[in-house]
Amino acid sequence: MSGDRDYYEVLGVDRSATPEELKKAYRKLAGKYHPDRNPGDAEAVARFKEASEAFEVLNDAQKRARYDQYGHAGVRGAGGGGAGFQDIGDIFSAFGDLFEGFGFQSSARGGRSQGRGGDIRMSLTVDLPEAFNGCRRDIRIARLEPCESCQGSGCRPGTSPMKCGTCKGHGQVVQQQGFFRMQTACPACRGRGTVVRDACQDCSGQGRRRREVVRNVTVPAGIDTGMQLCLRGEGEAGPNGGSRGDLYVDIEVRQHPLFDRDNQDLLFTLPITFAQAALGAEIEIPTLRGRESLRIRPGTQPGESARLRGFGMPDPSGRSTRVGDLVVRIQVEVPRKLTSEQEDLLRKLAELDHKNVMPQRKSFIDQVKEFFSGDTATEE
Repeated sequence: MSGDRDYYEVLGVDRSATPEELKKAYRKLAGKYHPDRNPGDAEAVARFKEASEAFEVLNDAQKRARYDQYGHAGVRGAGGGGAGFQDIGDIFSAFGDLFEGFGFQSSARGGRSQGRGGDIRMSLTVDLPEAFNGCRRDIRIARLEPCESCQGSGCRPGTSPMKCGTCKGHGQVVQQQGFFRMQTACPACRGRGTVVRDACQDCSGQGRRRREVVRNVTVPAGIDTGMQLCLRGEGEAGPNGGSRGDLYVDIEVRQHPLFDRDNQDLLFTLPITFAQAALGAEIEIPTLRGRESLRIRPGTQPGESARLRGFGMPDPSGRSTRVGDLVVRIQVEVPRKLTSEQEDLLRKLAELDHKNVMPQRKSFIDQVKEFFSGDTATEE
C-alpha cells in the first residue's frame, strides 16, 4: 500500500518536517487508525500499517536520507516493511530508477505487469449548515474504466490476446550485461505475457476508456476548508486488470452571511442599541441549531462578547465529543439620524450625566479643565 504513496503524503507533513512534527503526525494517525479502536475495519488496519511504515523510515536519519534521494527503492529491504533482497532480480527491481539509465529495465520478479490506476483529485464546495450537520453529496468524476466492449482485454470482441512470442507468456526476459544476468520485463509485451493482434476499436487496444461516473460522498459533520476526503479504490482502473487508484476530494466551505469560523468556534456579531446595552435585554439570535435567546447584561460595553457553549462545530475526525462554542460579539450601534423626541431625550440624559459624574470620569474632566485653564493663563 505504501509503495504507491509518498511517505510524507502518508503522514501529511512537508518534506522539511522536523522529527517532532513527524512524531506528532504519526501519533495522530496511529491513534485514529489503531486496530484496537477499529475492530474489524480492514482499511483502518491498512492505514495504520501504512503510517507505521512511513514513520519507521522517516524517523531514521539514514533511511530518510536514502528515501529522499532514491524514493521507496532506497529503503526497500532495509526498513519500512521490506522483505529483503532474495536475488539479483530483486536488487534491480528495487533500484530500477538507478539502473534504467544504463539501459536496464526493471520489473517485479516472477509475475506479469499489472499497474495501479491513477489517483483522481477534485474539489467539493459545501455550505456552512451542511458542514455543521454533515451531509451526503453526489459527485461526478471522469475516470478511466475497463472497456465494456472488450472487458479490459484490449482485443476486438470475439478474439483473445495471444501468448507473447518473445517471453513465451512469462512476461519476463533474461538479459545479460557483462557479468550481470538479470530478469526484466519483456519489452515486447511490457510484462503482460500476451500481445493484442486484433485491437478493440472502441478503446484502440488500451483496454480502458474514459467515462463519467457518479459517486455518493459522505461529508462528516464539522469539516472545514482545506480538509480532504479519501475514497479508496474510487480512482482510475489499473491497466491489465490492476488495482484502482484512489479519489481525493478537497473540501471548501462557503462563507456564511452571518457566521465566521475560528476552528470549532463560530463567531456572530450582534448589533444592539445604546438603551439595550445600558438597561440590558433579552434578544433572540440565530444559531445553526435554530433560534436561541441571549441575555444582554445591563451595562454591557461595546466589544464585549457572550459565549453559547456547544453551539459551534463538532470534531470532524470523530475522535472527540467536544463541540465548539458560538461567540457573540456585541456591537453597540449609534444612530446616524434622530427624531426630535429622541434628540430631546438624549439632551436630558446628557444633562443628567453632567450633573451625576462618576468619580473616575470627574477626575478626567478635572484634568481637562486644568489643561485648558493652563492654556488661558499662558495667553494672558
